Order: sequence, then structure tokens, then C-alpha cells
Amino acid sequence: MTAPYRLHYAPDNASLVVRLVLEEMGLPYQTVLVDRRRNEQDSAAYRALNPNGLIPVLETPNGPIFETAAILLWLADTHGQLAPAPDSPDRAAFLKWLFFASNTLHADLRILFYAEKYIDAAQAETLRTGIRPRLRQHLRALDAEAKNAPIWLCPDHSSVLTYYLACQMRWMALYPACADRSWFQLADTPYLQAILMQLETRPATQAANAAEGLGVTPFTSPSYATPQEGSAT
Repeated sequence: MTAPYRLHYAPDNASLVVRLVLEEMGLPYQTVLVDRRRNEQDSAAYRALNPNGLIPVLETPNGPIFETAAILLWLADTHGQLAPAPDSPDRAAFLKWLFFASNTLHADLRILFYAEKYIDAAQAETLRTGIRPRLRQHLRALDAEAKNAPIWLCPDHSSVLTYYLACQMRWMALYPACADRSWFQLADTPYLQAILMQLETRPATQAANAAEGLGVTPFTSPSYATPQEGSAT
């Protein structure tokens, strides 16, 4: 690699979170498109990097890393940015909410977006109807924490968690395109909304906009991506 990192990505996928964090940290990196229209995530070459066939993968001098939260935490600790240090008194609270975002919120979002992978297609909308109240509760819990304005979840300081949540809330407003999305209203979580508004002013977000065609308000009033290459779905 001519840069220390190589990000295997698809536009407006979970790799977007990693791109935003790399940009915010000012780290040089290369990108490699994983063309979802050709199912390249299922290719032997890609599965050699991530046997689960999921996006993203970040190649590093220490080897490839998959799982979004693992990549974010590794970058934060390796570069001492965008998260409390391991010896910080804020570390425990940060970690529990980072893993809540990954293991609970993101996992439930996958059920919302890909219900047909979890149940017979004829019952997919029933499953989506059942998962939406859980998602609303997750957002209320996160908004209550954001009201306390810890340094890792507030408008004044970007973190790996704020970028992660901003992308997940973007996707809630957009996907699945064929299903009801009226259940999600950004104004219902005003403290998270303030964070998203601030992130939209960041140079990192503007760089991601240019690379993936996200639009000028990618978090607070998102539109479908119009990328220069590849496809979001």
C-alpha cells in the first residue's frame, strides 16, 4: 500500500462511517470499491479479507480489520483521536454506548433493512412493524444520554460514536426505500439532531459528500447517494 490504510467500501454503506473518521483524523488512505451490483462482497478475494462477506474492511499495517465498531475503536486507540483514551474516566461510558450502537442499534437496523433475510418474504413487513418501536426506544435512550453532553456525544466534539450514529440516522430516513419510513422523525431526538447539524459543517463530511454523492445535508435531510462509482444497494 502506498498509504497506510486501504478502505474497501461501497457508497453509503457502513464503510461511510470509516471514511468519515479517516477524514476527520486527517489520515491518508486509499479506497477500493466493492461493487455490490456484481456481488463482489461474495468474491473469494473479498472473503479472504472478511469471511463474512460484509462491508467494510480496513486493511492496515497490522492486517485487515472488519466489523465497523472494531475498526473505529482500533483507529481511535491507534491514533489517540475521537474517543476517550483507555485510561480516561470517560472510557467506560463511551464503550458501553459505542457497543450499544453496534450490537443493538445497528443489529436491529439490519433487521429493518433486510427483513427478508430473517423471515419469509411474505412476513417481512410484519417484522419491520415489530422492530420499529425498538428502534424508537434506542433513539430515545441515546438522546437522553446526548442531553448530558459527554465529550464523546455532544455537538462541540466529533467522535467515532457521533459519526457512527449520524450515518445510522441517515439510513433510517432513507431505507428501505419500499417501506414506510414515517416512523422516523429527526425532531423527536433534538440532542442528537444538534450533533448531526454540527457534523454536517465538518470538512470530513464535505469530503465524504464529494466522494460518495451524499448531498449537502446528508444527516439532517438526506437524499439518496449519487456516487461517482459503485452503488449503495
